Amino acid sequence: MSFESFGIEDLPIRDELRGKSPYGAPQLDVPVRLNTNENPYPLPEPLVERIAERVREAARALNRYPDRDAVELRTRLAEYLTRTGGHPVGAGNVWAANGSNEVIQQLLQTFGGPGRSAIGFEPSYSMHALIARGTGTRWITGPRDEDFTIDLPAAEKAIAEHRPDVVFVTTPNNPTGGAVPSETVLALYEAAQAAKPSMVIVDEAYVEFSHKGSLLPLLEGRPNLVISRTMSKAFGAAGLRLGYFAAHPAVVDAVQLVRLPYHLSSITQATALAALEHTDTLLGYVEQLKSERDRLVAELRAAGYEVTESDANFVQFGRFADSHAAWRKILDRGVLVRDNGVPGWLRVTAGTPAENDAFLDAIRELKKEQEQST
Repeated sequence: MSFESFGIEDLPIRDELRGKSPYGAPQLDVPVRLNTNENPYPLPEPLVERIAERVREAARALNRYPDRDAVELRTRLAEYLTRTGGHPVGAGNVWAANGSNEVIQQLLQTFGGPGRSAIGFEPSYSMHALIARGTGTRWITGPRDEDFTIDLPAAEKAIAEHRPDVVFVTTPNNPTGGAVPSETVLALYEAAQAAKPSMVIVDEAYVEFSHKGSLLPLLEGRPNLVISRTMSKAFGAAGLRLGYFAAHPAVVDAVQLVRLPYHLSSITQATALAALEHTDTLLGYVEQLKSERDRLVAELRAAGYEVTESDANFVQFGRFADSHAAWRKILDRGVLVRDNGVPGWLRVTAGTPAENDAFLDAIRELKKEQEQST
């Protein structure tokens, strides 16, 4: 075999990884990019200056390892959760990592792995299944109804049948946008405890945009429940890569068995601490995006599209006979949205008013084109 013809299929990779594709979204050079659920507003200048100050202070000690346990950061995250989440938590309840994906990875390294399984209700965040495979955890696809809500009786049956070690509940759900009622989460938790018992991970990456609020109060009396969060969305800090979770202190102790030493750099911790000093300003941007999200829902429906209810900073809309062809036609008009592979549907991120106007113009043109061709 020549060196030039050697490819990934020739490597001795694990069987469950063969033929799989890495997670990714196209980053195309178009005027309006509304495909990756980023916060469209740049950080305010006072926060940028504060980040520079904190990073400058941290830089003076870069010859030393960072705080391995990120105590100050976890303390400030706990204060934020207590103030906004409706339930008091302390630093001992909180763990932080490099984005919510590393949070999920550490949880699956701890509670999943070879010989264990995890269940999620799809369509949902595709990284849950990908990280499960990466940690050797068997992935089980759970059921949803046609309206993309969780089919609770079928879900309870699946949990009882498969007895998974980890149960994922994504609320608001990505890519569909809907929030999961607390009653459903409680029922899934009880089903999981009766079957195994199992860990239940509630992924709240978009919760600051929700009409319904956080499920953080459900932590009370439920040691096998984890609430996962991120600073990428509401904090407008996708480039920071800072995720965290709240849970019983025993869960925090457990994930430290698998975390890499000094996994959060001094620079990451300093930047996150600066952002947490400006939560009121950043949450003000969230309110603007919630308003724009609701406008997108109303305008899409007025234009004749179907829209699933959204509690996130994005909207799933359709239906299309060929969703990828529709995606391409929207792209041809200078707007990049997301084709998640959900048949008949596309997803658009709430952007600035001008970006949303450009998207709505494109989608109205597409509707006229479709009507003229029928």
